[in-house]
Amino acid sequence: MKVLIFGATGMVGRAALAAALTDPRVTHVRAVVRRPPDYTHPRLDVLVLEDFFDYTAVEANLTGFDACLFCLGVTAAGKDEATYRRLTYDLTLAAAETLARRNPAMTFCYVSGSGTDAGSRMMWARVKGETEAALSRLPFRAVYHFRPGFIRPEGDARPRIPLYRLAYAVTAPLYPVLRRLFPDHVTTAGEVGRALVEAGLAGAPTPVLESRAIRALAARAPR
Repeated sequence: MKVLIFGATGMVGRAALAAALTDPRVTHVRAVVRRPPDYTHPRLDVLVLEDFFDYTAVEANLTGFDACLFCLGVTAAGKDEATYRRLTYDLTLAAAETLARRNPAMTFCYVSGSGTDAGSRMMWARVKGETEAALSRLPFRAVYHFRPGFIRPEGDARPRIPLYRLAYAVTAPLYPVLRRLFPDHVTTAGEVGRALVEAGLAGAPTPVLESRAIRALAARAPR
């Protein structure tokens, strides 16, 4: 099966890319990125884009895929609602609408976040919720929304933002405790990556997956 990954150089996207390249069911992976990953693989090719809002010139390169793992995302910190909406809702739908038109049998997996709610008073949660709702209306074979909470970095799958790196380094010793105390809100980058691939290739039990369901889905994937 052929898999398309957006955001393959971020923490979750990198984990999803690693999971896809080691999954025996995946025959080909295309990573859509702003900058190429720092490694190559026989089953991987890279599509570098400057503009993630206009796919007119590259639609042919986005056709013929069975699953899309959409791992692009930005933090809402320091952004007003108009800016965050453009970089979350508008950016995601620009890609998804193109893919739905070119790949109607595709499964679309969207990395959202714990607490997402279209009716929330919190700006980021409301925008993410509206993005999920819009994706669910598109004519894909299936759409899955991943809502992880705290994600523990693993291996090369680590956040690029220095402040996030520091925060994860400080909380790393607490991870086993957090996982026991808050099983519905804690997972690892590897688990999210494997679960994304599993949902994209074989489906998931529900359209919305929180951390506990993500871990269960990851356990189902081949290792």
